[in-house]
Amino acid sequence: MNIQIFGTKKSADTRKAERFFKERGIKFQSVDMKEKGLSKGELNSVLQAVGGLEELLDEKTKDQKAYLLIKYLAPEDKFEKVLENPMVLRQPIVRNGRQATVGYQPDVWKNWE
Repeated sequence: MNIQIFGTKKSADTRKAERFFKERGIKFQSVDMKEKGLSKGELNSVLQAVGGLEELLDEKTKDQKAYLLIKYLAPEDKFEKVLENPMVLRQPIVRNGRQATVGYQPDVWKNWE
């Protein structure tokens, strides 16, 4: 397994996801979305795995201005704006190769190999 967890230290669900993998002795790479965000390739991979950008957007984000801007942008412009404002994404985003989940989903992670 090649697990990456994208989130922030303040996110309770991100901390729960990290604890889930630690308890099972599964190594993971933690990426702070405040500092780094996602690369174009990572975001594309996650979008394909979860079924689109609408699944990733967090309507409860603190950055409501950016969220609303992205929500009502033309579809072809949304991708670049999300890369510029990664804090509008739900957390954590957990990747395992081509598989990905958004939010705390231990039932899905248990089935990953």
